[in-house]
Amino acid sequence: MNILVTGGAGYIGTPLVDLLCANPLVEKIIVYDNLSRTNYNLFIGAKKSGHQKLQFIKGELLDSRNLKRALEKIDVVYHLAARVTTPLANSDAHQFDQINHWGTAELAYLLEESSVKKIIYTSSAGVYGSSSEPVDEQVDPDPKSFYGISKLRAEEQIRRLSERMQVYIFRCGNVYGYNRSMRFDAVINKFLFEANFEKRITIHGNGEQSRSFIHIDKIAQALSNLIESDLTGGTYNLVDNTYTVMDIVDEFKQLIPELEFILINQYLNLSNLNVKRNQLVNYTLGIARETSLKTDLSEFLKKLRF
Repeated sequence: MNILVTGGAGYIGTPLVDLLCANPLVEKIIVYDNLSRTNYNLFIGAKKSGHQKLQFIKGELLDSRNLKRALEKIDVVYHLAARVTTPLANSDAHQFDQINHWGTAELAYLLEESSVKKIIYTSSAGVYGSSSEPVDEQVDPDPKSFYGISKLRAEEQIRRLSERMQVYIFRCGNVYGYNRSMRFDAVINKFLFEANFEKRITIHGNGEQSRSFIHIDKIAQALSNLIESDLTGGTYNLVDNTYTVMDIVDEFKQLIPELEFILINQYLNLSNLNVKRNQLVNYTLGIARETSLKTDLSEFLKKLRF
């Protein structure tokens, strides 16, 4: 089995590629990435079993000639590449549209002419917009940010391939947790950095806003397991637990008693986005095990150098 991973050098791509390398069914993995986040950690470290399967192509989604070459003799595509800026998802609308929407459209056009059998796209729970009640896949998306709009448009481009190949679209929750290609702009990761090194967390609004989350290890495991799963194609939520900001802060205070927090615009009620966990999907993809946020944060803190 030959696999292409767009955005394979990123936060989700790095642990996914490691898992795919360890899978005996996988013969070749092409990482297609423009390295726009200047994160080179995928390329660093001792050679492990399966490293000989890896090939890197530096390229843009809108570079159709380069992308077409990368798709030659590929069986499965993981499409992770995206423009992501947290929390400023309403800035630079043109970049979101060009990369997330039209970049995905370019990939979809090329997939129509390819021999690819399966496309797996990591969308975002942000396509739902906001909701205080848990939303499932039957709820009509209503994105409130340029980022969310661009991801929804990308879903439409991928979904039209369903008559040609197996199509999987996963609306992922906020991802957190340690791996070597870290993102410290995601909310829990940002809080952890501030809590450990500054002993102070900055909170916007009253802290009662809630989001749905999933640990980086779980999302990588779910995506990796999909190539051997009997899950039918479709659009699925990929989330684990929902927390308010103050829930997260409370867990940090148990681990770091001297921690302080500052509320900015504390009388402001910010929107919620609660996404319903798809129990069947999580079970089928092998990530149904229960974990506690406190345990996850404690393990994460141990990964920091000091």
